[in-house]
Amino acid sequence: MPSSDQKYDVYGIGNAIVDIITEVEHDFFATNEVERGVMTLVDEKRQQQLMKAIDMKRSKMSGGGSAGNTVVAVNQFGGKSFYSCLVANDELGKFFLADLKRNGVDTNLTVEQCPEGHSGRCLVMTTPDAERTMNTFLGVSSFLSPEHLDAEAIKNSSYVYLEGYLVASPKGLEALKEAKKIAERNKVLVALTFSDPSMVKYFSKQMEEVVGASVDLLFCNEEEAMIYTGTDTIKDAREKLKEVAKRFAITLGANGALIYDGDTFIQIEPYKVKAIDTNGAGDMFSGAFMYAITHGHSYAEAGKLASLASSRVVSQFGPRLQPEQMKAVLGDLIG
Repeated sequence: MPSSDQKYDVYGIGNAIVDIITEVEHDFFATNEVERGVMTLVDEKRQQQLMKAIDMKRSKMSGGGSAGNTVVAVNQFGGKSFYSCLVANDELGKFFLADLKRNGVDTNLTVEQCPEGHSGRCLVMTTPDAERTMNTFLGVSSFLSPEHLDAEAIKNSSYVYLEGYLVASPKGLEALKEAKKIAERNKVLVALTFSDPSMVKYFSKQMEEVVGASVDLLFCNEEEAMIYTGTDTIKDAREKLKEVAKRFAITLGANGALIYDGDTFIQIEPYKVKAIDTNGAGDMFSGAFMYAITHGHSYAEAGKLASLASSRVVSQFGPRLQPEQMKAVLGDLIG
């Protein structure tokens, strides 16, 4: 539970991205030379090519970005978050900032402060088996830097939540490291999400710079855990992760999750659902989990809430739930 002098439960920093969510068939990837199942950074020309190849009439637009989804989830559950990000003064940027405001998330930006250029956008391609593939054009978000941090907001937070996707940008990496320094100097807990297997695989050195001696709370999936620790099994990976994270949560897809609370391992049972779209499941897991631990709930209770919330997300299209759905999730578990 946040103390009385803490204004925010979670201070997030990450890429501000507007998601364009669409359905494609399995052969789409080979035909259009897209690496399937991961997030790939692309330039604007490449993304425009792909957008011409899909059926935009079957697509929908949503506020997105990994950490953005997470802080919105914290707020929708009843918490309070701040988000440091960067968008352009264009229609997508205005859409993104309006979405934050609508969900009660404070931010470092106003429309008037936004630079000229193009806001980040992500083409989320979902196949019939619910696997999601993302091609992301960062736009001005690639210039997110330490100057976009709000030190006072960090100091007045229970947790700083760092988005692993930012390690792909030199300025973003600097921002992550500076946010962590400010947090540690002010005894604010630091949470990190690895975000995507590609970030751990191709930017391992940069990720290690962010982790440093350790983080207070780490979120990852089983593939990311094994890549980062250089192991072949979850059993080995979880032991190695103890060396770099005081506590952690490993999501296991249809098999639930594994939580380490600093003393013991807690197996979180999955909620059986028909998965339609896995986009945003990890973001929702993190948001629900951090809401719970900052509002007096145990790690076991947080894991159950996170597992239930993420199961509801994957059973629909898009990375977020509606407010009434969030209330139903809380009602089912916490009352």
